[in-house]
Amino acid sequence: MSRLTPLPPPLPTLQDLAVRIAVTGSIATDYLMTFPGRFSEQLVADQLDRVSLSFLVDELEVRRGGVAANICFGLAQLGLSPLLVGAVGQDFEGDYRAWLRRHGVETGAVHVSDLKHTARFLCTTDLDQNQMASFYTGAMEEARFIELEPIVERFGTLDLVVVSPNDPEAMLRHTDEARRVGIPFMADPGQQLARMDGDQVRELVDGAAYLVTNDYERALLENKTGWSSDEVLDRVETRITTLGPKGCMIEIAGVPTVEVPAAPELERTDPTGVGDAFRAGFLAGQAWDLSLQRSAEVGSLAATYVLEHVGTQEYQLRGDRFLERFRGVYGDEAADQIEPHVIALD
Repeated sequence: MSRLTPLPPPLPTLQDLAVRIAVTGSIATDYLMTFPGRFSEQLVADQLDRVSLSFLVDELEVRRGGVAANICFGLAQLGLSPLLVGAVGQDFEGDYRAWLRRHGVETGAVHVSDLKHTARFLCTTDLDQNQMASFYTGAMEEARFIELEPIVERFGTLDLVVVSPNDPEAMLRHTDEARRVGIPFMADPGQQLARMDGDQVRELVDGAAYLVTNDYERALLENKTGWSSDEVLDRVETRITTLGPKGCMIEIAGVPTVEVPAAPELERTDPTGVGDAFRAGFLAGQAWDLSLQRSAEVGSLAATYVLEHVGTQEYQLRGDRFLERFRGVYGDEAADQIEPHVIALD
């Protein structure tokens, strides 16, 4: 993982980089709805064992989504050429595939099901940006049949495999393959932690170059594995925990924890896909040989762009504007380090 370790400058230009990141995970169509109230006001404390609620929503947006597709879109926005690995239905073949390819995502490793539709994500967001969601698996369950070695033979050496939320068997298979052939991997279990038992979570995480969760998933992971925080750090190289508006923290065994503040948003529109954009920005920073802290700062600002839009792939990064906002949040020294890379985005 020589090109993805957190090395300090000097920095190559973006054009000199040939980092290939494969992102495995969900590819979906998002149905995003807005509830003009608060979920918390609809819950009755002594009736939580038999909740039956229906929310009348004001808006419905149908957008392209899925964790792996969102991460790939973000990486491509930052100038990389990510390889998308996942399973879809025939309905992917028209607009969605063309959209991703037009925005710089390699889709040649996407498996197309003959029987099932592309996965569906249905999410309602309230006034406090809390969300209630359901996910229909659809063709995603066929991701378990995708093997990484033929993909390597076809597309060349992979520098990193991102194992993001997907069919659980696919996640375990991709982790095992990456470990077996010596490809560094990012463990990003996300919402699938709820579907996995302790043995599966331990298998997914052990040996990861990066482990990324939010703070709730962090606690759930430790509860399911029975590992303490220190024991998790003994099994992964770098642990990143996102904390919403509080930013994120980065941990490595034996090294002081690094805390990175979130980049402030111009407006708060919809939080769907914010974590995916953070991962894309963080990985782009690592591909640029930035430090872990600087990479997380790039991820934080990329996440803010998503928060300001409805839809997970509706934002557009412009190098000069991105650099200006980055400088305003993280300072001149930080901005000078990312400038050779983001200026090429114009």
